[in-house]
Amino acid sequence: MLTATSAPALTVGVSLKMYFGHARTIAWARAVADIAREHPAVTSGAVDLFVAPTFPSLVPVHEVLAGTRVHLGAQDLATADEGAFTGEVSGAELHEIGCDLVEIGHAERRSLFGEDDRVVADKVQAAFRNHLTPLICVGEPSRASSADAIADVTGQLDRSVDGAVAAGIAGPVVVAYEPVWAIGAPEPAPDAFIVDVLAGIAAHVAARPELAGSRVIYGGSAGPGLLTRGAGGIRGLFLGRFAHDPAAIRTILDEAAALGEAAAPEVAP
Repeated sequence: MLTATSAPALTVGVSLKMYFGHARTIAWARAVADIAREHPAVTSGAVDLFVAPTFPSLVPVHEVLAGTRVHLGAQDLATADEGAFTGEVSGAELHEIGCDLVEIGHAERRSLFGEDDRVVADKVQAAFRNHLTPLICVGEPSRASSADAIADVTGQLDRSVDGAVAAGIAGPVVVAYEPVWAIGAPEPAPDAFIVDVLAGIAAHVAARPELAGSRVIYGGSAGPGLLTRGAGGIRGLFLGRFAHDPAAIRTILDEAAALGEAAAPEVAP
């Protein structure tokens, strides 16, 4: 579980969705592990890096990542912890095999599999029950003003965590802001818009003490240069196909390291 006390300067994650086969996933994970073992942004703890492969690859990827600071995430979980739920994977088992966090509420889960706010909220509770950090995806379906987008996505966030708060089991979350209208679009969301919405989400989260230590990252077709252009207003990225080449992850980590160096105070001789 990602804890409040370990919150780094930046959080970078990758979901492989269902793009890779098993052998390619393991090879990719080995390459990422090699990068993580020597990259100063990761070894220093300045960047928290996580990866979310498919269910069958979780155990071998966990073994590949041993000795690195890379966190293991799952792309989904069941609402129940055990029982007759054919084809499902419980949060209890995900925790047992070494997962730290789990993705919940992605737009594809909502559109392709009919997951609504109730299902998302139940999955968030299942994650908390099993000591997994919920990676909660939020995003407005159509383009709107930044104020309207903030109202929409913070409403989604509240509905996803209110049940856990009422049950007394809520804690830090990772909020991945992914405007649905920008996913796979010819043009990405404007940088200034992204920074405004992320700031609005962060302010909303900060006003909820039960979510203390949470992180807010951006995942709408994110790529290189965005952290720099965000000028400190983008505190993490949730990467997709851009990160299929492990070298691209190194590029993002290089960018994060450069930002950290630029922000570091000068030390008098």
